[in-house]
Amino acid sequence: MGTFEQQLANISDFIWGWPLMILLVGGGIFLTLRLGFFQFRIFPHMLKETFGKIFTKSEGDGTVSPFQATTAALASTIGAANIVGVPVAIALGGPGAIFWMWLVAMIGMATKYAEVVLGVKYRTKNAEGEWVGGPMYYIEQGLGWKWLAWCFAFFLMIEIVASSMVQSHSLSTNIEVAFHIPPFVTGIIIAIVIGLITIGGIKRIGSITERFIPLMVGLYLICALIVIVANWSEVPHAFALIFTHAFAPAPAVGGFAGAGIAMAIRWGLARGLYSNEAGMGTASIAHATAKTDHPAKQGLWGIFEVAIDTLVVCTMTALIVLTSGVWKDVPSEDASTMVVRALSDVVGGHAAGIVISICLFFFALSTIGVIVYYGEKQAEFLFGTMASHVMRFVYLGAIIVGAIGGLQFIWQFLDIMLALVVLPNIIALLFLSGEVKTITQDYLMRLKQ
Repeated sequence: MGTFEQQLANISDFIWGWPLMILLVGGGIFLTLRLGFFQFRIFPHMLKETFGKIFTKSEGDGTVSPFQATTAALASTIGAANIVGVPVAIALGGPGAIFWMWLVAMIGMATKYAEVVLGVKYRTKNAEGEWVGGPMYYIEQGLGWKWLAWCFAFFLMIEIVASSMVQSHSLSTNIEVAFHIPPFVTGIIIAIVIGLITIGGIKRIGSITERFIPLMVGLYLICALIVIVANWSEVPHAFALIFTHAFAPAPAVGGFAGAGIAMAIRWGLARGLYSNEAGMGTASIAHATAKTDHPAKQGLWGIFEVAIDTLVVCTMTALIVLTSGVWKDVPSEDASTMVVRALSDVVGGHAAGIVISICLFFFALSTIGVIVYYGEKQAEFLFGTMASHVMRFVYLGAIIVGAIGGLQFIWQFLDIMLALVVLPNIIALLFLSGEVKTITQDYLMRLKQ
C-alpha cells in the first residue's frame, strides 16, 4: 500500500474508531433518555403495529406501503455486515463483542426511530408527484441550515459512487469463485438489472424488496437453524461465552488469539453500528415514502428494522460461529469464511458455498439498487430531477468499473465520506430531538383516546 493510501487508511481507522463510536452511541443514549426509553416501553406495541400488520392496508399519504419502505431500508443494511461482519467482530473482539453489539442495537433503535419520524414529518412531493424525504430535508426545513443539508446530500451522493463499486466488486468476486463467471460479465448484468429496477423508482424497488428480503432472510435463518440444531448442546455455552467475555478478557484458544474487554467493546460497537446504520440517516429516505397517517407510526418500523437486522440476523450468525466452534479454528484474517465453514461441516462444502453465495448475491443486489436510489435522491435535492437521472448512469458505470476492480483508489475515500454523512445527521437529530419528543407524546396520547 502506497503512502497516500496508507494515510487515508489511518485517517479512516481513527475516525471510525472511538470518535464516531462515541458520537453515535452518545447520540443514541441522549435520544433514549430524552424519549424516556421509548423503544423499550413501546416494544410490544411496536411488534403489534409492524409485524402484526404487515398485510394490513395502511392509511395516509405516501408512495409505498410501510412494509415496502422498511424492506427497502433493510435492503441496504442486511447482507455482508451480518454474514461477514459478525464473525470479524468475534475474531477480533471475542464472543463478548456480541453483547456490545446487542447493546448498541437497543440504543440505536432510538436513533433510527428519530430519523424516520423526522423523515416523514419533513417530507415533500417532488416534480414527479412522489413523496421524498430524508436528512437533507429535515436539516434544511427543521433547522434552516441549507448549507449543512447541502453538505449531507453532496457527500452521500459521492459516497455512493464508491459504495456501488465496492458492493459490485464483492459480488462479482463471489460469483467468479462460485460459478466461474468473469467479473466484467457480472458487472454488466448487475448494471442492467439495477437500471431496470431503479427506473421504476421507489414503487418498483419496494415491490421487489418486499418479496426478496423476507425470502433471503428466511433462507439464511433456515441455514443458521440447521447449524444451531446440529450443535444444540453448545447453545447454552455460546450464550455463557457472550455474557462472560463482555466483562472479562477472552483467553487465546486454538486459532483465536484472545481479546481484552476494550477490544470486545470496540468491535461490538463498531460492527453493530455498521450493521444497522442507525445514525447514518439513509433509512429515513426510504421510510419517508411510506403511506402513514402519523410520523411516529412509521417510526415504529425503524425500531423493527434494527431489531430484525441486529437482534435477529446478527445473533443467528453469532450462534452459527460460536456453537460450531469455528471461531477457535479459523484465524482472524479468514474470519469472513466462518459461516461457510460452519455450514459446510453440516451440509457439505459445495452446498454451503452455493447457498451462502446465493444469499450474498441477492442481498448485495438489493443493497446496490437501494443505495443507487438514495444517491439519485441526493442529486435531485441538489440539482433537480434531471440531475438524478444523470447520476443513475454514473452509478451504473461505477458498478461495471467496480466489478472488475477498477479505480480502487476511490474506495479509500469510502469511510471518510461516510463519516461526513453521519456528522450532519447526528447534529440534526440532537437539535431536533425536541420535535421528535413532541411527535412521540402526541402519538402516545392518541393511543390512550
